[in-house]
Amino acid sequence: MFLGASNVTLDDKGRVAIPARYRERIRDRADGHLVVTASIPILGGPHLRIYMQPDWEELARKLNRLPALHPTTLALQRLMIGQASEPDMDGHGRILVNRTMREHAGIERQAMLVGQGNRLELWDEASWKAQFVDFNPEMFANLPEELTSLVL
Repeated sequence: MFLGASNVTLDDKGRVAIPARYRERIRDRADGHLVVTASIPILGGPHLRIYMQPDWEELARKLNRLPALHPTTLALQRLMIGQASEPDMDGHGRILVNRTMREHAGIERQAMLVGQGNRLELWDEASWKAQFVDFNPEMFANLPEELTSLVL
């Protein structure tokens, strides 16, 4: 499971080092194979989502089973599947984040790698921090019914 947030720096080639605490898990579960994809615009500011290959394949199957002629489905598939890249973690624990993905998320050099359970999110550092400056507790006033019984 991926938890916590880490400050990371992209090098001149656009590579980011995965924190050491995650590397063994990624090698064991996915043999170092990852998928980087664009975020869905309604899920916060622009950022990237990083999945281990087996988890990505499960998600991609679900996305491909959605109604093929629905415009929102097509847009979602084009965004998440059509923009995805498949970087392998190198011997130093780095992955290449291609230019298209970096531009989508507004990431230049300083970034935050944020654990989200089965995936990681990669944010521009300033965008990540801005979420907490503008934090509004009222956003939790109308929770979906599925969350009302969740014990935290």
